[in-house]
Amino acid sequence: MIEIKPVQTRKEKRLFLTFQWKIYKEDPLWVPPLLSERAKVIDPERGLFFKDGTAEFFIVWKNGKPAGTLCLAEDKNNTRTKGYAECMIGFVECIEEYEVFKAMFGFAEEWARTRNMKSLYGPYNLDREDSRGVLIEGRDRPPAILCAHHPPYYQTFFEQYGFEKNGEDGLAYAIDIDLHNPKVQRLSRLADKVRRKHPEFKVRGANIRDMENEIERIVFLQNEGLKHFPGFVPYTRSDIEAMILPLVPLVDMELVLFAEADGRPAGFFPGVPNFNEVLIHLNGLRHPWDYLRYLKYKNTSPKCIAIKSVVVPPEYWDTGLALLMFDEMAKRAAARGYQWADLSLTGDENMDTWPLAHHMGAKIYKRYRFYKKDIG
Repeated sequence: MIEIKPVQTRKEKRLFLTFQWKIYKEDPLWVPPLLSERAKVIDPERGLFFKDGTAEFFIVWKNGKPAGTLCLAEDKNNTRTKGYAECMIGFVECIEEYEVFKAMFGFAEEWARTRNMKSLYGPYNLDREDSRGVLIEGRDRPPAILCAHHPPYYQTFFEQYGFEKNGEDGLAYAIDIDLHNPKVQRLSRLADKVRRKHPEFKVRGANIRDMENEIERIVFLQNEGLKHFPGFVPYTRSDIEAMILPLVPLVDMELVLFAEADGRPAGFFPGVPNFNEVLIHLNGLRHPWDYLRYLKYKNTSPKCIAIKSVVVPPEYWDTGLALLMFDEMAKRAAARGYQWADLSLTGDENMDTWPLAHHMGAKIYKRYRFYKKDIG
């Protein structure tokens, strides 16, 4: 017998958060999330998503044993933009039994219909940048920070149930950081030409003492730089805070790059240490003795820097401004000992990012798919 029940008690919340260990216990590429941080994300009193959204959490039971987890949510910003409500799905985990997946999403459809929602879409773990999409290619290395990892049968189950591809696939690129690489040197020469032609362009690191205004600049740049994509939902300040604020104590501000044109915001290019290289060893700090692992790995310097956004407003697309940001990031990251960069996620039809990444010798190493199912 399959039952789907809401998460209500403290014990059920911990079970919801730790169910992933059941799915991935034999998978050496899975990076366990920090339980304390995940607990904040799903807590209505602390989770930044709840400033603009509502969510409920469920555990799927089969014959009295946990068999899956699911979050059903409404992003109010998405509703305001589109004029109708959709159900965001997240924290989707399921044992390798399609009948469980089918029951789980049959329940999700009913939940959404009773709230006059038009479709199911996702997955997103509430934050639009956290674990978005289903991994469909690239299981030869662990994911970078904020990227998801899934067993192959998830894609099969989603498509068997009737979910369809929603928009572009999200691609993760890997780029070697080697200033002696001829491709990187060519990029640097092109960037020098742009500097001479456009002396009004400047690239700087983020100013932590002006974080309130920096966040406003990011909101502006994200929306101006991405609004041309079909179905784009504007970012709110809450969206950006959910993405940025947890990372502020951890990042090197000199690697969170802003481009300016005569002092006006013109580009955003943030680099974040790939902390998954550390987290993969910590077991999510699930047990007290896991803190011994933390003591062992806390001083580990990640070899990868993860770049989560490349945005330039349309008026600067053909100016070479993006070249300056790539060139500056390569030089600053190399000086700090990073060996490679993860660029994720970017749409597979995004013709702005691919030429720059290609000129630096980038290779696609993971592909994620976003799904949608209309429910009438």
